[in-house]
Amino acid sequence: MTHAMTALNRRLGAVAYGGDYNPEQWPKEVWQEDVRLMREAGVNLVTVGVFSWSRLQPRPGVFDWSLLDEVLDLLHEHGIAADLATPTAAPPPWFTHQHPDARPVTASGTRLGHGSRQVFCPSHPAYAEAADALVTALATRYADHPAVAMWHVHNEFGNHNGLCYCETSAAAFRVWLQERYGDLDALNEAWGADFWSQRYGEWAEIDAPRDTTAFRNPGQDLDYRRFSSDALLARHRAETALLRRYAPGVPLTTNHLGTLEKKVDGFAFAAECDLVSLDHYLPAADPDGHIDLALNADLARGMAGGRPWLLMEHSTSAVNWQPVNVAKQPGEMRRNSLTHLARGADGIMFFQWRQSRAGAEKWHSAMLPHAGTDSRVWREVRSLGADLAALGEVAGTRVQAETALLFDWHNWWALELEARPSEQMRYLDAVRDWYEALWTSNITCDVVAPGADLTRYKAVFAPNLYLLTDEDAANLERYVRGGGHLAVGCFSGVVDAHDRVRLGGYPGALSDVLGLRVDEYLPLRTGDAVRLSDASTAELWAERVEPRGCETVLRFADAADGGPARGGPAVTRHAFGEGASWYVATRASAATLRDLVCRIGEEARLRTAPAVPEGVEAVRRTGPDGSYLFLVNHTGESVKAPAEGAVLVGAAGDGAVVEIPAGGVAVVRETAPAPRA
Repeated sequence: MTHAMTALNRRLGAVAYGGDYNPEQWPKEVWQEDVRLMREAGVNLVTVGVFSWSRLQPRPGVFDWSLLDEVLDLLHEHGIAADLATPTAAPPPWFTHQHPDARPVTASGTRLGHGSRQVFCPSHPAYAEAADALVTALATRYADHPAVAMWHVHNEFGNHNGLCYCETSAAAFRVWLQERYGDLDALNEAWGADFWSQRYGEWAEIDAPRDTTAFRNPGQDLDYRRFSSDALLARHRAETALLRRYAPGVPLTTNHLGTLEKKVDGFAFAAECDLVSLDHYLPAADPDGHIDLALNADLARGMAGGRPWLLMEHSTSAVNWQPVNVAKQPGEMRRNSLTHLARGADGIMFFQWRQSRAGAEKWHSAMLPHAGTDSRVWREVRSLGADLAALGEVAGTRVQAETALLFDWHNWWALELEARPSEQMRYLDAVRDWYEALWTSNITCDVVAPGADLTRYKAVFAPNLYLLTDEDAANLERYVRGGGHLAVGCFSGVVDAHDRVRLGGYPGALSDVLGLRVDEYLPLRTGDAVRLSDASTAELWAERVEPRGCETVLRFADAADGGPARGGPAVTRHAFGEGASWYVATRASAATLRDLVCRIGEEARLRTAPAVPEGVEAVRRTGPDGSYLFLVNHTGESVKAPAEGAVLVGAAGDGAVVEIPAGGVAVVRETAPAPRA
C-alpha cells in the first residue's frame, strides 16, 4: 500500500512546497497576484482555511462558502493543490458570547477571555457540537473538490489550551478516571491517597489539581496531564471520523507542535494520522539551533514509523513571539529546509504565504514579505523552490537509521512534577545532551517511544526513563537479551506508571538488565561538579552505584560533599543475554558522552559514518534505486568532503569530492552503495 505522503508527492509530481494561505486577509484583486507568484516560486501545495471559522460561519447555523469556493477554484485552475483545514482552532466571537463558560480556566481559577486562538475548553460539549457541525458541513461540501489533496485537522492541538481547569474539565476528568481505574480503591492505591489524608470515598469528591496550599498529589497531577492530552485527542478523533465519513479517500494530518513541546502526547496523535506533519521553529540566533532542528526532524520521522513526513510550518526569517525576533541570515532558510528534507521530510511548508499587514502575527516572516518581490527573502524562496524541483527524485526514499533515541511524553510529565530530588533535572536537557553526542558523531537516529519495536536497531539510547511502565521495561529487556545495545541515563527506572517508587533499590525496573543497584541518589548543588576517571567533570547528579554483575567503565574520581564515594562507578557496562547495556550515573560532559556513543557504536557494528570535516552534518536517504547523501555545512568556510556521485544541488564536484560553500548544503546522488561496517 502506498504511503499517504508518497501518494501526495506523486499527485504533485514533486516535493511538496508552499505554506499557509490566508486569502481572507486580502482583497480579491490580490488573489490573482498570489497564484501567479506561487507558480513563479514553484509552490504546489498551500494550507487553506486554518483560522477562517468566523468567515465560513459568520453566525450560528449560517454558512457562507463563497470565499472558499472561489479560492479553491482559483488554486485548482493554476495547478496548486490545497491542504484544506478544519478551522476549529479559533472559535468566532459569537461562540464565546453564546457560551462564555466554554472559555478555558487556568490552575489559579482565572477564566480566560476571547481575543486570541484556541479560546475553548476541550471538554466542553458546546464546543464539540459547534466544531463537529462545522467539520461536517466543510467535508460534505468539499469532499470531491479537485483542489483538495489533503485534510488538515485543527491546528497545533493544545498549544494554548493544553490544560483547562474549569468545572466541565473536572467533571470530564472524573469520567476519564472511572474508565481508567474502575473503582475508587484502585484509584486511591495508584495515587497513594493515604498520604496527607487524600483517600476518596466518592467520585464527586475528586477535583482538577488546581493551585493549592502546598504540593499537589503527583499521581493526580500526572493523570490530569494524561486526561488533558486525551481530551484533545478525543477532539482530533472526532474530527477525523467525520472527515473519513464524509470525504473518504482524502488523506489527513494534523500539524504537531515542534520544538519539543510538553503539552500533548505526540505519538498518540501521530497514530491517528495518514501522514505525520510537524511545525518547527527555532531561535535564529541560537548557535546550536541546527542540532535542535535535527532532533525535531528525527522525532517527526520516529512518529511516522520511519516513513516520509511533512514539514507543515517553519519560518523564512524572523518569528514574532520571542523577546527579540532575530532575522535569519542569508542562506539559513535554505539550510534549515534542506536539513529537514535530509532527515525524511518530503514536503517543505511555511507559515505563511503572504506576510500579514495586521493582526498578532504581522511581524512573523512569510514567503512573500511586506517588501514584496524586491526582497532577499523572496529571492531565497524562489531559489529554494528551484532546489526542491531538482530534488524531486529524493521523495519517497527513506532515512535508514540503525540507532534509536527513546522519548516519552509521560516520562517528561512525571519527571518534572513538583517535589523531585532536583528541580534542575530537566527532561529536555538530558535528551539534548545525548542527542548532541549522536549528532556530533554523525550517527543518525530515529526518536521513538520506549514501547516501539526496537528489533531493527543495533543500538538504543535512553537519556532518561524516570517513569517506566512494566511493559516498556520488558520491551527493553527483550531487546538487550536478543542482542541489542542499550545505553541508559541517570535517574531511570525509578517509578511505575503511577509515579510510585519501585522498592528494593534503584533503578527498579532496570536493575537486572543493567546489572547494578543504586543505594542512594546524590543530586549536586548548582555550580558543583565531580571529576571522573577520564579527567572530565560531570555536574547536576551523582549516584552511589553497587555493581551486581556489571563492569565499571568510568569511576567517580573524587568525593564531593554529599557526592559519591571516591572510586564508585559512574559509567558501567553489563553483558546481558546476547547484548549489552550501559548506564551513566551522572550528567556527563559532552566529550564523555560522545566517546561513549562512539564506543557503543563500534561494539554494535554500526555503519561507518561519512568521513566529513567537523561542522558538516551528513545524512543519507535510501531508496530502491539508490541513495542520496546530504552534506550540510554549518561552518563559516567552504569545505571539501568525499562523495562519489552526481551533485544534484548546492556544490561543485568531480564525482569523488564535493566543495560545499560556507553555510551551504550539497545533495549527491551516490554511485556506490552505502558503506557498511
